[in-house]
Amino acid sequence: MYQIQHPAHTLLEEFDGFSVEINEAKQRADIILHRPPFNIISMPERDQLRLVFEALDANPAVRVIVLRAIGEHFSSGGDIRGFLEASPEHVSKLAWNIAAPARCSKPVIVANRGYAFGVGFEISLACDFRIVSETCQYALPEQKLGQIPGSGGSARLQKMVGITRTKDVVMRSRRVAGKQAYEWGIATECVPDADLEKATDTLVDELLGFSPIAQRTAKKLLNDTEDSTLSIAIELEGHCYSRLRSSNDFKEGVEAFHGKRKADFKGD
Repeated sequence: MYQIQHPAHTLLEEFDGFSVEINEAKQRADIILHRPPFNIISMPERDQLRLVFEALDANPAVRVIVLRAIGEHFSSGGDIRGFLEASPEHVSKLAWNIAAPARCSKPVIVANRGYAFGVGFEISLACDFRIVSETCQYALPEQKLGQIPGSGGSARLQKMVGITRTKDVVMRSRRVAGKQAYEWGIATECVPDADLEKATDTLVDELLGFSPIAQRTAKKLLNDTEDSTLSIAIELEGHCYSRLRSSNDFKEGVEAFHGKRKADFKGD
């Protein structure tokens, strides 16, 4: 009998430059970049990362996803030669792959230290929470190669910090240090380098205390209304609020509030 083989089966046979750890007891999955010393992200790796995010999104044992790296640098960017060797069709999919954390319905945290350049910065911008160490340096250096960011970097950054700062970063290939990234609203939190893992763990534990269905709803609502008018955003917020009113988690939350106890959310 003929069986259709999905490309994902081949792509995920061996991870290229990263690993995945799932801790079901803690309802947490870690995607760990480990191509030292700079954790350069290859073309196949981009495809694999997208597929992994999609698989973790479908895994009921995982509530929160953490993207992090081994070593002193998160990622200095992509494989430059890979851009010249890739077909135009493949290159056109780069932004879709790197947007996987944003499409994922679950909270995604990225822990950045050292260099987070090019695609390393772009995939971080696609995450929900960016915890940075004081050693972190963000940059979109593509102008030095005669190019522009191609995986959503300039577009996402402009939404966060405005056109003036984005032109400064993109057109001058300017680096943004961790502390300044926090001041600009790019980073969620900036901590001493030695505290990066602890701060990440603390945020994971905090997110696990909320209702999974309420978290998914909030993330999708905020993503979907980022470009909408205020009136449309308020209308969609009302519809989402109305749907959540019938959830068991909302009922549990109300009962826990009145009972002065910690809520035990199940995600339904």
